Amino acid sequence: MTSPITASEPIRFAYWVPNVSGGLVISKIPQRTSWDAEYNRKLAQIAENAGFDYALTQIRFTAGYGAEYQHESVAFSHALLAATSRIKVIAALLPGPWNPTLAAKQIATISQLTEGRIAINLVSGWFSGEFRAIGEPWLDHDERYRRSEEFITALRGIWTQDDFSYRGDFYRYTNYTLKPKPADPQPEIFQGGSSRAARDMAARVSDWYFTNGNTPEGIKAQVDDLQAKAAANGHSVKVGVNAFVIARDTEEEARAVLQEIIENADPDAVKAFGHEVKNAGKASPEGEGNWAKSSFNDLVQYNDGFKTNLIGTPDQIAERIVALKDVGVDLALLAFLHFQEEVAYFGEHVIPRVRAIEAQRERRAEAA
Repeated sequence: MTSPITASEPIRFAYWVPNVSGGLVISKIPQRTSWDAEYNRKLAQIAENAGFDYALTQIRFTAGYGAEYQHESVAFSHALLAATSRIKVIAALLPGPWNPTLAAKQIATISQLTEGRIAINLVSGWFSGEFRAIGEPWLDHDERYRRSEEFITALRGIWTQDDFSYRGDFYRYTNYTLKPKPADPQPEIFQGGSSRAARDMAARVSDWYFTNGNTPEGIKAQVDDLQAKAAANGHSVKVGVNAFVIARDTEEEARAVLQEIIENADPDAVKAFGHEVKNAGKASPEGEGNWAKSSFNDLVQYNDGFKTNLIGTPDQIAERIVALKDVGVDLALLAFLHFQEEVAYFGEHVIPRVRAIEAQRERRAEAA
């Protein structure tokens, strides 16, 4: 179990790795972003120098919704780690195609090779067509999260115990020992979701809970529920939120870029993506999973990133990031239109403003 970030700790920053073609919007707007290895190695170096703490690789197995090409997440994560020296890379894993044995071995080896700079994001699944295409069973919503919880339980057991034994409904082990185990500290485990099942799982076993973009009020309701459940379980969990950043010298410039992205949206691809993810989100018994209430414009960005409203001048964006921190967000997971130059701009113009606001608040708290 990891310790929570205190109020005085700085908010952290992560970026979506564009290891999948098409960028992070379902739009035909021109993008100076590439999914290839050379572009992404350079991007990781830019992000590291800009003050980003994490990079998150995406997991996709089949083409669709403007994403025709995909690099495998774990192998790609290792390539980025080899090109950097400080930033952590979060490799997305998908139960079904992966099992805990393979994941434990892969991540333990990369952890040893990179002095512990690897983490995982366990994706419980939203793309039923992908599962059908590769012959994997598609489970009901809450069953997917139940399997994910067993996956994490098994993964932690393999990483921390010799002669590990476990009897679950999805995974079973008898006196299994993995050596070498990951370097200390243990790899952090992230997970996504907005549903009750996702929050309940995070409150029991995950280090980090990722949620789709939302307003501070919408995020606060999730965070309050999550943290109350985690406290009741004697567990601690940190929170990351998705956001699409459009930082420009004026708010008018930033809003114009957003409008251009939406005007150039690929309607057929957005609707197909929306059909897939809304079915996944609404499949939760309470109907509150990711994307359950997303509009067409929201869906142009894969993870509701426009809703978080990090769109405007550096000063406006910095204030909104601190407002997210005020409702319990520990990490901002960011996407951009033109990744290399916009990540550099964010590091030069937004992160220092966030740190200045945090430092000012810290001084006020000490003086009070």
